[in-house]
Amino acid sequence: MTIGNEEQLEEVLSRPGEADAAAMAAMQGDLLLLGVAGKMGPSLARRARRACEAAGVSKRIVGVARFSNPGARRQLEEWGVETIAADLLTPGALRALPDFENVVHMAARKFGSTGGSEYLTWAMNCYLPGRVAERFRHSRIVAFSSGNVYPFSPLRRGGPVESTPMVPVGEYGVTALGRERIFEHFSRANGTPVTILRLNYAIDLRYGVLLDVGQKVFDRRPVNLAMGHANVIWQGDANSICLRSFAVAQSPPFVLNLTGPETVSIRWAAQRFGERFGIEPEFEGEEEETALLNNAARCHRLFGYPSVSVEEMIEWVADWIGMGRATLNKPTHFEARDGKF
Repeated sequence: MTIGNEEQLEEVLSRPGEADAAAMAAMQGDLLLLGVAGKMGPSLARRARRACEAAGVSKRIVGVARFSNPGARRQLEEWGVETIAADLLTPGALRALPDFENVVHMAARKFGSTGGSEYLTWAMNCYLPGRVAERFRHSRIVAFSSGNVYPFSPLRRGGPVESTPMVPVGEYGVTALGRERIFEHFSRANGTPVTILRLNYAIDLRYGVLLDVGQKVFDRRPVNLAMGHANVIWQGDANSICLRSFAVAQSPPFVLNLTGPETVSIRWAAQRFGERFGIEPEFEGEEEETALLNNAARCHRLFGYPSVSVEEMIEWVADWIGMGRATLNKPTHFEARDGKF
């Protein structure tokens, strides 16, 4: 299959499976998504709406964001998602929101966490979660976190599991850990059912680790091997697991690593892109014996393996690059080993 344009891409990313429809049918109450205008939010909101339609259930699906891009808001509303424009850090913004039985917390900050505005990263990733947890203490909450809470892991160990001690590298990783601790505190204090999803790395055709690698091969630029291995998951599969993980929310929080089953060699991925493009990849640096990894065996045991393989993702991304389709122009900087983003 070739995904030829953004309209088709959005359709594929938001296409619900039977498990999504069942999850929305079983969900008690409506769904609120905080930070819906980010990279994953629109397709997640649309998937929830389509899953409700597939299940024949009526629910409000509401997304909140600043909506600095008005087009994103219009598109969500065209898809049947209600929208509320709000800066969640503004006093009174959370209090003004209606009550919801189910909340996805996606509002966060990663890039720009080094270089003069670290304070904003702390506010978004640690202060705001506390306010959200208090405001929606009677709700069920699924909160996105990051694999950056883990230390670098030796390749031979298969990546950290949920019980691995968290030793984040860099200030962003520390705030990601702070976000988790804040949600845990309020979950324990108020009995709020919470699921925490430690995600890395979601793949869309317009951004992601595979796009970063594929573009460098296509442009004949060297692929940096400093972080020689990574875990990836198709964004549609990550969104599906998000919707289904309300069923396992508990107090204290239920924690899930969220990624694909393979430890992907960046050198191998570059070579696969090179075969697709007819270009011999160039490399710089050498692989180290550790990488930022994530073992999602627990997630796969609960929800099954992802529906889209790494080979399929590479094929789709290569076609997208070859056709010259639009990207978000937001490199992941996955190769950074100093935790600075």
